[in-house]
Amino acid sequence: MKKLMLMAAVAVFGFNFSNAQEVSFGLKAGVNLATFTGDDSADAKGMTSYHVGGVVNIGVTDKFSIQPEVIYSAQGTDSNLGDFRLDYINVPVLAKFRVVNGLSIEAGPQIGFLTSSKLENEDIKDLVKKTDFSALLGLGYMLDGGLNFAARYNFGLSNISDNELDVDLKNGVFQLSIGYMF
Repeated sequence: MKKLMLMAAVAVFGFNFSNAQEVSFGLKAGVNLATFTGDDSADAKGMTSYHVGGVVNIGVTDKFSIQPEVIYSAQGTDSNLGDFRLDYINVPVLAKFRVVNGLSIEAGPQIGFLTSSKLENEDIKDLVKKTDFSALLGLGYMLDGGLNFAARYNFGLSNISDNELDVDLKNGVFQLSIGYMF
């Protein structure tokens, strides 16, 4: 009888653990409200742009998952000097905590790889660092069918300006997204 109870407990635990290990894939796109922050960002104004990419959600438990993403993100700012446009391939890795059915809090680090940078259509790639580090914090909501919505803020942690300029600029990006998990 003890062996039967032990085998039943192992089977139930294994079943619950295997359910928690669910992996799903998805796509997302949305709008960016971007600007520069930092000591030298006084004349920076908001810029509206977009992001698009892919998502993998890896369930760890029924309340917690890890979500790496690969996102193309157009960022930058409008300023007295003109339009700064910085395009990145961003790779956030989010910890997602499900608060109630469908609603989650997400937070984590992000590394961005610069793909292009322009000031009024002039290439300024030599004046901008090739990598950017950010911390993300946001909320997500997923419907039963896989359609989902998210709002997050990317807090720039690293100075994006080349050190030779002695300027302190960081990316600050508020993102609203809509996506679908398969």
